[in-house]
Amino acid sequence: MPSLTSHFQRLDQLLNDTRGYWQCVAFSCEHYPWPELTTVLENLSDEQVAELDAQPSQLIGYFSTHIDQLSQLPELTDLPISTQAQPKALPFWLSNGIKGRKLTQLQCFVDGLAPVQEGSTILEWCAGKGHLGRLLAHQHQAPVHSVEIQQHLCEQGEQLADKLNLPIHFHQGNVLTDDFSALIEQCDHAVALHACGGLHQSLLRQACQQQTPRISISPCCYHLFINGDYYQPMSAAAQASSLRLTSSDLKLALQQTVTAPQRVRRVRQKEVLWRLGFDQLVREQFKRSQYTPVPSVGKQIFSGEFSDFCLWAAREKGLTLPAKCDFARYLKLAEQRKRMTERIELVRHLFRRAIEVWLVLDRALYLQQHNYQVGLSEFCETEITPRNILIEASINSEMQ
Repeated sequence: MPSLTSHFQRLDQLLNDTRGYWQCVAFSCEHYPWPELTTVLENLSDEQVAELDAQPSQLIGYFSTHIDQLSQLPELTDLPISTQAQPKALPFWLSNGIKGRKLTQLQCFVDGLAPVQEGSTILEWCAGKGHLGRLLAHQHQAPVHSVEIQQHLCEQGEQLADKLNLPIHFHQGNVLTDDFSALIEQCDHAVALHACGGLHQSLLRQACQQQTPRISISPCCYHLFINGDYYQPMSAAAQASSLRLTSSDLKLALQQTVTAPQRVRRVRQKEVLWRLGFDQLVREQFKRSQYTPVPSVGKQIFSGEFSDFCLWAAREKGLTLPAKCDFARYLKLAEQRKRMTERIELVRHLFRRAIEVWLVLDRALYLQQHNYQVGLSEFCETEITPRNILIEASINSEMQ
């Protein structure tokens, strides 16, 4: 493996060179941003778009003759596998109450960790009910301190741990605002599975300050709990980069998902179509040239009529719609734009893993700057969870 610094620099250069392909907002586009790809994209059927989007290697192969830099992507984004093909079986009483894919994620994460040193005290960050902490406490016979913001989850977690006679203690608090330095100082190994954005960044900063001997995290939702319009890099190398990542860019890193139930997919497709339809209406009726976003809303609204959605969205944006409005026409226009939007997103998706690895390397280099030896790997297949990158860091004893 190349050094983390050289890996980051090469990936940073590639993303800079290709930013015209991924640093755009598909919803805002009224035509394809890349004239040279227009015919290629228009010739794709909807079925081909869905198939390519679900297979990253095929997606890269399909566009590799049109975008030169794509040949470098596999080398820069593929990481070693840290776990065995099948996770270890757990006693039924330990896994009881943990649903399907979540249980497999937990098992793979635990199996992917290097052996926990005997006598270690473990810190579980953003613990929820403490599912991860229970697995670690059982497997390594280690005491666990679990930090969680919601009091009722702390109480449920304590009850589950007591029932199984596991040495777990919960601490209720907000990891973004509360001081956990004294607790972190007591612990030898900090773990976090899918703590979002600023939440896992808070752990890294506090653990580095306390020089926690070992840190194991799998990041998630890089756009959440961050301040400002642009991502604030953690490492010196990322701070020196000319890339400025928006919230939209950070969300792009998360757009590879496992297959959702058909009902969920249908509702999501309708939501996209209706939002585009409302945007078409606003562009024409109010002479706007920029995309008009509307707030998140309960999915039940999409079981009604498109006209009702438009009236709701107009109220949210402080707009008064004409008394007579051809909603069917705007929905038809939206169907055309949706087709184009899906193909623009397909091109952007070529770089979603590259952006995620860039963000992970930023965290890894930050840890390296603070006297840690750092390794990166994948702890499970993407079918289990696309957020499968494991950052393992341990204090560099030779430099102490």
